[in-house]
Amino acid sequence: NGFKLKDGKFRLHIRKKFFTMRVVRHWNRLSKEVVAVLSLEVFKVRLDGALSNLV
Repeated sequence: NGFKLKDGKFRLHIRKKFFTMRVVRHWNRLSKEVVAVLSLEVFKVRLDGALSNLV
């Protein structure tokens, strides 16, 4: 997707457990069709579809 987040490098291992750090990998795996939408409602529907494929 065109909205990838940068995965930081940290000296402290505890920082890797923060929610904001754990979500980067999952966000970057989302397809462009899920992320690049114009409305929040469409994003929610597509995100639900993408997440249901994981389970």
